[in-house]
Amino acid sequence: MKKNMGTVDKAIRILVAVVLGILYFTGVITGVLGIILLVASVIFVLTSLIGYCPLYSPLGLNSSKKTD
Repeated sequence: MKKNMGTVDKAIRILVAVVLGILYFTGVITGVLGIILLVASVIFVLTSLIGYCPLYSPLGLNSSKKTD
């Protein structure tokens, strides 16, 4: 897996995951939507930690700096 996420992309994903986690655990978002967003938060954190987003590859996206 070649890294395809830049620093800003990772930071935004972590920030969104934290906000969604806070909203879920404070009861602002609940039910099925809350569970779905909590799972999305976990996925955001995991992809940020490894620096690779599987959806970027088929879409041809890459937010990491190119080192030529």
